[in-house]
Amino acid sequence: MRNGRTVRDLRRENRTAVLQRLYFDGPLSRFSLGPATGLSSGSVSNVVAELVAEGLVEEAGSVDSAGGRPRTLLRVSPDSGCMIGVDVGETRIRIELFDLTLTELARTERPLAVDSADPHDRYEVGVVVDHLREGIAEVMRTAGVPAERLLGVGVGVPGIVARTAEDGAVVHGQTIGWDAVPLERLLRESVELPASVPYWIDNGAKTLGQAEMWFGAGRGARSAVVVLFGSGVGACVVDDPMGPGRAIEWGHLTVRVRGRRCRCGAQGCLEAYAGAEALLERWREAGGVPPAGADEETALTAMLAAAYPAEPGTAPGTGPGTEPGADPGTAPRTEPDATALAVLAETAEYLGAGFADLINLFQPERILVGGWAGLQLGTRFLETVSGYAKEYALTYPAARVAIGMGTLGPDAVTVGAAILPLADFFARGGRRAETETVEEQPAWASTVRDREAH
Repeated sequence: MRNGRTVRDLRRENRTAVLQRLYFDGPLSRFSLGPATGLSSGSVSNVVAELVAEGLVEEAGSVDSAGGRPRTLLRVSPDSGCMIGVDVGETRIRIELFDLTLTELARTERPLAVDSADPHDRYEVGVVVDHLREGIAEVMRTAGVPAERLLGVGVGVPGIVARTAEDGAVVHGQTIGWDAVPLERLLRESVELPASVPYWIDNGAKTLGQAEMWFGAGRGARSAVVVLFGSGVGACVVDDPMGPGRAIEWGHLTVRVRGRRCRCGAQGCLEAYAGAEALLERWREAGGVPPAGADEETALTAMLAAAYPAEPGTAPGTGPGTEPGADPGTAPRTEPDATALAVLAETAEYLGAGFADLINLFQPERILVGGWAGLQLGTRFLETVSGYAKEYALTYPAARVAIGMGTLGPDAVTVGAAILPLADFFARGGRRAETETVEEQPAWASTVRDREAH
């Protein structure tokens, strides 16, 4: 009590410790949980008994012990809850329903209009909210999951997310034309879910970072920066492997004074040179010919195929220079497209300078590249980008950072969004927000409050 922690706080922390160890390292026996959590055997037994009684933990076989009875193994029950993860992306909205072990139960996608003259039209707020309402209802119906099992809905969005007492999460998405959009309030008014189901809305790069740190290339690192390349560019800084990261608008760092106009309205932003939308525009301006009517993902695939053609005699779609999604009927090129190569080479140097800024500012243990465009680009010139980063960065932190690819693929934002309600669930010790009880206050507390009121 002297440090402000109550008995209730200690119980919640003990439950959190057991749930997290079982989730990330399980199945484990009660005997193994003691050293893993730092709790006494009595505390472990009490916590496990509570969690089993509540259906959060279940038995998962047994293991022989040295000279004694077999020890029962425990694990988090997959059916004790589920989460929805949403990725509001550049060309579509992806919605997935997961059980507690992140096994996908249902998925749906809603395309966004990409043929509009104004890119902001595809993110018209009413259209996005309608897609979310219909998609959430569809995955719940497809999986046959009652709303009472839902721990929450996580949503990854472009832009800065602030919070107000009146509206909850409010999105400031300058690049998509969202000015203080009260997205959480709009979803609560539109989506048919109980009022008790929490919404966790955050920047898409942050949800990507959460996923990579928990389950991907960030595991084992004490600190990392996870960067997301799509139409635009973003990043998440993590200095606590189990805690939430911090989204930063890295794409709007100025890399060239009075440079190219960025879609945010400023000049010289990194995103104006390295985002997929800007990269394709620069190729077009230099004389490149992206496929007519193609979306950004298809166009970027075509640009990479032009710059790095397949070797002669290699079957289309299988050799070096081909990427997933390329037309298998396209004949392999024998000569690289010099224009595409030049634009990509310039982009690599801009990215290297941007990585150097991350190294100098945050001195991370790792920098990880993700996002659909990052996964395509990174396999081609990550080594070149890393070389530029080491040239532009200070020697000491540059020598101690590892630059690599994320491992969770293009769906990582959706997975990370689903982790947001799961992380909160763990932080509450496996208790839902609506079941929290009010701790009884000491008698003196009400007396003092009465005196303060007079």
